[in-house]
Amino acid sequence: MGTGMATRTGMAIMITTAEPPLTAAQFQRLATWFSPSFPIGGFSYSHGLEAAFEAGLVSGRAGLAGWIEGLMAFGSARNDAILFREAYRLAPDVDPIAEIAAALSPSAELRAETLNQGEAFLRAVRQGWPEFAGVAAEGPGAVLNSATPFALPVAAGLCCALAGIPLHASLLAYLHAFAANIVSAALRSMPVGQSDGLAVQAMLEPAIAQVAEQALGLDLDDLGSATPMLDWLSATHETQYSRLFRS
Repeated sequence: MGTGMATRTGMAIMITTAEPPLTAAQFQRLATWFSPSFPIGGFSYSHGLEAAFEAGLVSGRAGLAGWIEGLMAFGSARNDAILFREAYRLAPDVDPIAEIAAALSPSAELRAETLNQGEAFLRAVRQGWPEFAGVAAEGPGAVLNSATPFALPVAAGLCCALAGIPLHASLLAYLHAFAANIVSAALRSMPVGQSDGLAVQAMLEPAIAQVAEQALGLDLDDLGSATPMLDWLSATHETQYSRLFRS
């Protein structure tokens, strides 16, 4: 596991990391686990974006980038990064983090989104990688078969820790996938094209890198969000008349 040193000046956080380079196996595993084709059903969710577009609050390339940047800096993506880091740090004893993560969701839809994807993530890892498939009373196989529902960042952080993949690289992969899933939802629900989606991903690279670095120096005391519009939209989406997504 890499080490990190953090110093705070006001709201700024400077972090120096010292992690070993990824091995070929670790790089491939990250690419697989956080690929859109990894079977966790991420295509079914828009994370509130569909309701935001329906309400006229998000439109175009710049609006989409701003929406996701807000989640990175002040909202659910930042919380996910902290939960991921804590699950990674405490692995395999992540049940306390799992309980906190399940309680954080502000709406029924967002809670179902993260818990369903977390369960699917663990199931796919167990099925694809035999070393995680054990049912012994102790060891990695036991925690991956826990009865506690694991939110997606907890499941992903746990698996990356058990696989020995460096934390910083794991966080970058997770946050990139978080953003990519919302961009994918935008391509299916908003009048933006693939070139717009690629441009948004490029625009988000600095924000993703910043949140991944900052999360290395944060802990559970830093959990919190300032995105009340997402909370409201995710609740109103539950009764939206016409919709493509489950959130």
